[in-house]
Amino acid sequence: MSQRTIYGIKACDTMKKARTWLEEHGVEYAFHDYKATGIDRERLQQWCSEHGWQTVLNRAGTTFRKLDDAQKADLDEARAIELMLAQPSMIKRPVLDLGDRTLVGFKPDAYAAALA
Repeated sequence: MSQRTIYGIKACDTMKKARTWLEEHGVEYAFHDYKATGIDRERLQQWCSEHGWQTVLNRAGTTFRKLDDAQKADLDEARAIELMLAQPSMIKRPVLDLGDRTLVGFKPDAYAAALA
């Protein structure tokens, strides 16, 4: 079984729920804190290709909401990726890499189905 990696930031409540779920279900994983260690452009582009940048960009978070209107206007994938590279806390979390695909966000049902 391939090693799974969960991407996010340590202090996030949703991350804590996802990590607890994985541990309770005996799923081994590595944790990549993209606030501490960053995220590479290639991986971010891959997630945006798979899910759409609108899904990957966390518009509900305070980091995005604090941007000025000019930064939020006319967003497209390229601009969204630049924002997320500059401030990784704008990436929706967690992102769970299953090897052949990823899950964005935490829904227990989706995790159970993907990891069954």
